[in-house]
Amino acid sequence: MRSGRRTVAVTAASAALLLALTPPQALARPAASPPPQSKLDKLTKQAAQLNKAYRGQLRGLEDVRDQAKKATRRVEALERRLAATRREVTEYAKTAYMRGTLDSIQIFGAEGDPRAALAHAATVTHLADERAQRLRQVEGLLAEAKKARKEAEKKIDELEKEIKELRSKRREIEKLLAKYGFQQPTGANGLTPRMVTVRNSVLANFPMPYGYGCLRPGDPGDHGKGRACDFMFSRGGQMPNQIDLERGDALAQWAIENGPRLGIMYIIWKQRYYDVRTGAGWRQMSDRGSITANHWDHVHISVF
Repeated sequence: MRSGRRTVAVTAASAALLLALTPPQALARPAASPPPQSKLDKLTKQAAQLNKAYRGQLRGLEDVRDQAKKATRRVEALERRLAATRREVTEYAKTAYMRGTLDSIQIFGAEGDPRAALAHAATVTHLADERAQRLRQVEGLLAEAKKARKEAEKKIDELEKEIKELRSKRREIEKLLAKYGFQQPTGANGLTPRMVTVRNSVLANFPMPYGYGCLRPGDPGDHGKGRACDFMFSRGGQMPNQIDLERGDALAQWAIENGPRLGIMYIIWKQRYYDVRTGAGWRQMSDRGSITANHWDHVHISVF
């Protein structure tokens, strides 16, 4: 029995001493690299300038920017957890070191109290186990943070590429803007004359049993400027049935075909957007979390 106790105590003491005095590789911090947020901040400003210069939201650009922001926030959250777990590991090491080590003479010597010594050994063993568990967490978080950083950098590179591509089309877009001119909202409805024309044309060609909405006072986008309307194809928040989806498809196609005549700038429908300015055709949007946010229950139309 005493031999077993002696083995437990010596093993616990040795483990605690090794863990306290030998810094694990997982605790070593990697060489610092520029945080993704700094580059993202710079590109976000450029994106805002393009939105302003091209007279309205560039949905593709904003979509990539939002993805980059989410990826960057994930990196920051993981790195905070990593730092906190590293601090816990260090605290366990300090505590184990302050507790000291034990040997068989201390435990079973004439002046020693074996019960107290074994309790002490159990505490040291617990500290060693806890620190080992935290070390595994550090290693896991480190791998996860590296993966998240790569994903954030990839999204930021996509945003940079999108901005570069839109800048290269500046002349073509400026010609479009000059063709359609600039309109301010007029009348009590707060819509521009062009938006009123598009809205009336839609209502003349498509029944709207679920209604529509246009002006949103205070909205920073096209709805707030009187240059956008949402045409509903279900009761808000519900997925349309097959017949209503086909009706939405028909309206979206009508908007594309009649866009050059009416001055339609872009269309959003079924988690996709079609921007006349970019000439890229339908492009997929990232998931924004709901049927309405993903534009499955309404067709959005914005005008120049």
